[in-house]
Amino acid sequence: MKIKLTDEEKELELSFERNEWKSVSNRKSYLNKFKIAAKNTLAKDKRMNIRIAGKDIQLLKTKALEIGIPYQTLVSSILHQYVTGKLKE
Repeated sequence: MKIKLTDEEKELELSFERNEWKSVSNRKSYLNKFKIAAKNTLAKDKRMNIRIAGKDIQLLKTKALEIGIPYQTLVSSILHQYVTGKLKE
């Protein structure tokens, strides 16, 4: 039985086959940074619903995929960094 891939999965597969993926040199430090961010965003006790442009959601999903976290976690992390004054350009 063949599994049907989504367009996003097909693009990822093609990207991998084109050798576009590169390992990060400081993998342990890189992963630790995002583990901390994820841990800080896991203590969620309130819900927030917003409307956002589909294009922006797709870009968020792409960025999240690049760093290996769910896009909701990325959004939560960005908001947390912003309200705590830690968000840097």
